[in-house]
Amino acid sequence: MEEEERAQIEAKNRRIAVGATVGGVLVVLFLLIVLIIQFVQIGVGAAESNRLDKEIEAYNQKIENEEGILDEYLTGDALYWRAIMQGWKKK
Repeated sequence: MEEEERAQIEAKNRRIAVGATVGGVLVVLFLLIVLIIQFVQIGVGAAESNRLDKEIEAYNQKIENEEGILDEYLTGDALYWRAIMQGWKKK
């Protein structure tokens, strides 16, 4: 009788150990998947940030190049010649 109880207890302990091991492996696997997803998101975010930085730099360069043209338009000379080119006549 005592042997049967001890065998049942050992079987129960084995089932608990197997269940705990499977649960632990599943938790570690889940955390690993979450970690991989986070690294991918960080990489995508860094690439997007780099792309936006390059785009901002391109727009800043374009603004610097166009400031001379803006000054011409503000003086009125460029507007006058543009109007002449469009067919306007001076009175």
